[in-house]
Amino acid sequence: MIKTLFQLFFAFAKIGFTSFGGTSMIPLIMEEMLSHNWMTADDVANIVAIAEMTPGSLGVNCATFAGTRVAGIPGALCASLGVLAPTLTLCMLA
Repeated sequence: MIKTLFQLFFAFAKIGFTSFGGTSMIPLIMEEMLSHNWMTADDVANIVAIAEMTPGSLGVNCATFAGTRVAGIPGALCASLGVLAPTLTLCMLA
């Protein structure tokens, strides 16, 4: 379980550091979810559709839903913190 949480954090941190937010994250999220066999392409499409309908940023919403699907509430926290890591890092440096 701990290994999965670290994998979720680092997968979404990589997405956060290498994309510019919004729809540019969708292919990266799809690639990470499929490469770790956490979800199918249909599951990712459903999560993206739900994330676009809910208020908030697409990246955080996708991370929260994907983390919940993979590892429950701890997974949601790890994935959300991972995708927010670039923003938090830049704010702390400023």
